[in-house]
Amino acid sequence: MTIRDEAADQYGFETRAIHAGQAPEPTTGSIQVPIFQTSTYVQDALGQHKGYEYARTGNPTRTALEAALASLEGGNFALCFASGLAAETTLLYLFKPGDHILCADDVYGGTYRLFVRVLADYGLKFDFVDMTDLALVEAAIKPETKAVWVETPSNPLLKIVDIAALSQIAHAHGARVVADNTFASPYGQQPLNLGADIIVHSMTKYIGGHSDLVGGALILNDADDHERLTFLQNAIGAVPGPLDCWLALRGLKTLAIRMRAHEQNAMAITNFLLEHPAVEQVIYPGHPSHPQYEIARRQMCCFGGMISFLVKGGLEQAQRVVEKTKLFALAESLGGVESLIEHPTSMTHASLAGSAYLPPANLIRLSVGIESQQDLLADLAQALA
Repeated sequence: MTIRDEAADQYGFETRAIHAGQAPEPTTGSIQVPIFQTSTYVQDALGQHKGYEYARTGNPTRTALEAALASLEGGNFALCFASGLAAETTLLYLFKPGDHILCADDVYGGTYRLFVRVLADYGLKFDFVDMTDLALVEAAIKPETKAVWVETPSNPLLKIVDIAALSQIAHAHGARVVADNTFASPYGQQPLNLGADIIVHSMTKYIGGHSDLVGGALILNDADDHERLTFLQNAIGAVPGPLDCWLALRGLKTLAIRMRAHEQNAMAITNFLLEHPAVEQVIYPGHPSHPQYEIARRQMCCFGGMISFLVKGGLEQAQRVVEKTKLFALAESLGGVESLIEHPTSMTHASLAGSAYLPPANLIRLSVGIESQQDLLADLAQALA
């Protein structure tokens, strides 16, 4: 028996990222999980197959990725999808018209759009609250509340929510806790171990890590929820292709070392921005200036590469800065090895226009990559000059 065949929880994160669910291919001995680029599988006879019937239902490359993700998040099960929003949409089919979902007030714009402009039309009810204030959470839960949905760190204000305390409150009211762990990555934080019930990931971000795939995932422990979500995954059909699964597996192998490099660069940039006269406020969970720093330090082992900051001079100055960087590419998304800069109000969170949750117009979000630290600092210096 090899390490790849065993329950891998006795091994470290870096070891599991390379080996969990990824045994050598038995026919050829390939050290890498193959890309099973097929739409169907030949059966030996009616009802007799080798575990796979149709590629929407299952694919060996996807199976390997799901096993690896479950191991890294400390979960019993994982399910992969064509995007983070595909994962969220499928998950919301666990609920019925009239059910209430309490959501954090700072979430990805696409999540807000899905909830308010799509699913609310089908009878689901949503409220938004600042989950850094647990008294507000307690007060906002209703008898029909079936889930408490949180991003931590949040997008784009990087709020940190105490997952363990939030889970105690939600569970006391019979509600699941759904934690979007995209910004932290499985390396930086494991919400299931803190009491959450279901983890959501956009694999497009840190898990893929190279800006070359789109994918989503759910990780959980409950067998009944897994059985239902497996049915929904197949019935709805928003599944990833084998190449994207293979790319995500490749990304997982270097996740730990990438996250440490992201964090190192982000800390240096945070210190630089805090001293810059053109900057009004800097938000980075790994710096003591963050209002929830102690919570972040308690529940995260790596703070990642996401920084938000407010510039003096309002909207026009923010637009000038994001258009002047050279290494920081002006683009949506995050979590790749290359650094990105964006203006949430007009880009990732434009769907919040007209709501109370639109980010400040002078807010800039950085996804700090793993380039030379001095080069990144010089780029921001010239953009802010």
